[in-house]
Amino acid sequence: MNVMGNLQQFGRSLMMPMITLPAAAILLRLADLPWERIGLGSVGHTLLISGEQIFNYLPFIFAVGVAHGLTKNSSIAAMSALIGYFIFLQITKEYIGDSFHLGISGGIMIGVMAALSYHRFKDIKLPEYIQFFGGPRFVPLFMCFATIVLSALFVWVGPSLEAGLISTGTWLTGLGGFGAFLYGVAHRLLVPWGLHHIINNFMWFQVGTFQGADGQTAIGDLPRFFAGDPTAGIYMAGLYPTMMFALPAIALAIIQEAREDLKPKVKITFLTAALTSFLTGVTEPIEFAFLFVAPYLFIVHAILSGLSMWIAYALDIHHGFSFSGGAIEYLLNLHLAHNGLLIIPIGLVYGLVYYHMFRWAIRKFDIPTPGREEGSHLEEWAGDIRYRSPLILQALGGKSNLVQIEACITRLRLTVNNDKLVDMNSLRHLGAAGVMRLGGGNVQVVFGTFSELIREEIMRVMQKDDDRVQFQAPLQGRMIPLSEVPDQIFAKKIVGDGVAFIPEKGELVAPVSGRIAHVYPSMHALGIVTPEGLEVLLHIGIDTSHIKGKMFTAYIKEGDEVEAGQLLIRFDLQKLKKESSSTVTPMVITNSDKVKSWSFAPFKAVKKGQSAVMSVVLTDKESKDGERNHG
Repeated sequence: MNVMGNLQQFGRSLMMPMITLPAAAILLRLADLPWERIGLGSVGHTLLISGEQIFNYLPFIFAVGVAHGLTKNSSIAAMSALIGYFIFLQITKEYIGDSFHLGISGGIMIGVMAALSYHRFKDIKLPEYIQFFGGPRFVPLFMCFATIVLSALFVWVGPSLEAGLISTGTWLTGLGGFGAFLYGVAHRLLVPWGLHHIINNFMWFQVGTFQGADGQTAIGDLPRFFAGDPTAGIYMAGLYPTMMFALPAIALAIIQEAREDLKPKVKITFLTAALTSFLTGVTEPIEFAFLFVAPYLFIVHAILSGLSMWIAYALDIHHGFSFSGGAIEYLLNLHLAHNGLLIIPIGLVYGLVYYHMFRWAIRKFDIPTPGREEGSHLEEWAGDIRYRSPLILQALGGKSNLVQIEACITRLRLTVNNDKLVDMNSLRHLGAAGVMRLGGGNVQVVFGTFSELIREEIMRVMQKDDDRVQFQAPLQGRMIPLSEVPDQIFAKKIVGDGVAFIPEKGELVAPVSGRIAHVYPSMHALGIVTPEGLEVLLHIGIDTSHIKGKMFTAYIKEGDEVEAGQLLIRFDLQKLKKESSSTVTPMVITNSDKVKSWSFAPFKAVKKGQSAVMSVVLTDKESKDGERNHG
């Protein structure tokens, strides 16, 4: 049983209903404007009831969202959950009364039940004369009867369960500032695994109850805050200083500690990340920049985040948000806050502490944050997603390795057949801030707020019928554009199109599978013909054909079939540096007229055999010819 994988899928499903909450917050804020002064009181009232209904129907929203998220977006499971919650709500109301409130916990329970029912019965076969009700259509029917049984059980145990939940919430509230501290630490430590949504769900939607003036009961810190409960907001207020000030300060520290030659690129990336964190509270792109290289620093960060929650509690600050603690929501909901302005000085102090602490730690422990070695792992994605997505797909092990691909705000959440096929180095090379294997084929890749766009583009790539050929790095070193090769024959693409590499080690491996078509007598170059008919030339160094002595050792011969990553040639790199005009090694497709489109990874350091450095799509004619030749 893969506990971590199931938890991350559950956490992702909880995130989906949360997307509706910013709309509610905006509607309620707009409703608070003085519409009566301009004779449009009905507009304000309409906005008010519209925003309130989202909170009133949160259990329904969570039932649908959880079922949808746990079943690879099955609409019939979502509909079954909605039907189930209607039945559950009415039966418990009929036999227990209006006093029974499970809130969104009931919605989540029904959503999970609908998802389990879908997975169990989606392929069920019934006798032919009633097969109409077989397969996925059986799920709504089953859910109706299953929910009746569940409702009957809750009529019996429901009041005791509700009392238990209230007691737990009261106990947590009774911990005061220490309870807020524990929540803040746990929240931050769970962020890397995407499991913070689970603890958030309990603290924000289950702790405490409040009955508003309209008679509606709000359950949890977040709904109570928007319902006007003066005691609510203690599990949200302390997150503002961390998200608005501390994380942007880390980004500024990383910029300042970057190498001078890489600082301009790092500045663009991390100023964007800092602004994102400040405005929206999305922090993962910054946190993943130091999480893996300095985990001890992340623990300190988690403790300071908890301390921020405790300070906010001690100063009687009550503030909240519908999605996350950024400046947009800070200003949007300030009118509902108590002592909300105190967040600004606390945040400024936090920003200064974080900035100086991280600059000191990066220098003191020589932490390889982005820009101190090869540059930022986070790249500018605008206009680039379409070209990198095929390479990302290859780095994930290819289309056949993907079982499921989903995206939340900042990360791809994947289920793969074999997580060992996931090339973590290539993914970081392609812009991932972090990659985590959770076991059982569950993998998370953090790409920041472009994750959903990347998922959509990968889905398009997987659905296309084009013939795509993927290339690995033929050696360890630095990849450069062909235009930078110090030889006009290659630079002007007279021989063909492709890329080039500056080698760091004297080993050349096959970038693709195929047949060795030609090995030059001096062994400084060779040609590979792929099964699709592409002719690939690998040329070690510039002006190397004349070098005498034992410079190159070939491990293949003409006519051999080779696999990608297989050793082809070893060479003396030091001698190559002395006796050639350049060690730059081009990899070109000499019959590039057969290529319809090209995709290139960022031009920076690569490892030998690293996947996803170049991808090409063949012309329609060549794709069909390849199918005939290999069918």
